[in-house]
Amino acid sequence: MSTTTLLVIAKEPRPGRVKTRLTPPFTRVEAAELAEAALADTLRAVAATPARRRVLVLDGAPGPWLPPGFDVVPQCAGGLDERLADAFAGCPGPALLIGMDTPQVTPELLTVDFADCDACFGPAEDGGFWALGLVRPDPALVRGVPMSTPVTGAAQRARLLAAGLRVRDLPRLRDVDTAADASAVAALAPQGRFATRLAACPAVTDRRADR
Repeated sequence: MSTTTLLVIAKEPRPGRVKTRLTPPFTRVEAAELAEAALADTLRAVAATPARRRVLVLDGAPGPWLPPGFDVVPQCAGGLDERLADAFAGCPGPALLIGMDTPQVTPELLTVDFADCDACFGPAEDGGFWALGLVRPDPALVRGVPMSTPVTGAAQRARLLAAGLRVRDLPRLRDVDTAADASAVAALAPQGRFATRLAACPAVTDRRADR
């Protein structure tokens, strides 16, 4: 049995609240449906990963997309750095935190070994990070890091190194932020709910018909 807590930080997939950068070409409803599919794929991967505990840190209310085996805790108020820090604060032992923007994630990627490191860091192609794992979760390692910028990942990794932590880098993944991201990520996991939902969107089917 793994001693790691797996954390997923997410927003309830409601139109107008999630994946707003997908509109256009997608409608707000379609963007929310894509967000729900991405979240469902992410949670399915987490559910299949050995863990001491699985926690959904949620802004909103859970829905039918939530599989069994998860504890649900609300996000605190404040910026993303504060919400990430608060999520780690609730973990007494090793923890790995991811978001809902990488539906291509797999249990193999999430099965991290802290045997020879103090932190795991998963860089994202947009300059952020898709995963952060800490052997000894300390909110101070995250609080104050500038979020949602092209240098967020570099700043977070530098914070870990400045604290004297041994950092293991995980594979670089692409977040779903734009329509181009959505197509690229769906191609990496064509059997997932995200890819299936994307293929059904009129903006995608119309583009194919014009070819």
